[in-house]
Amino acid sequence: MLEFLFVAYPEQGDNMSNSCDPLALTTAINTLAVAIAETLSDDDLSLTAAMLTQLGDTLATIAVQRDVCKDPSERV
Repeated sequence: MLEFLFVAYPEQGDNMSNSCDPLALTTAINTLAVAIAETLSDDDLSLTAAMLTQLGDTLATIAVQRDVCKDPSERV
């Protein structure tokens, strides 16, 4: 069911930002959100949204920390 999420992703080691169609990615995320929302109660939907927001924020924090901790010559 979720195979469409993986079609546009590059092979391991490739730069994802150079190989993904942003419109396809946002469409896939929207479709996933609708599919999840139609199966959850309002309370469960609120909790799931909060958990996914925290996940996204934590991933962003990790990405920033990785960049900050790089050798200055490795930064883009």
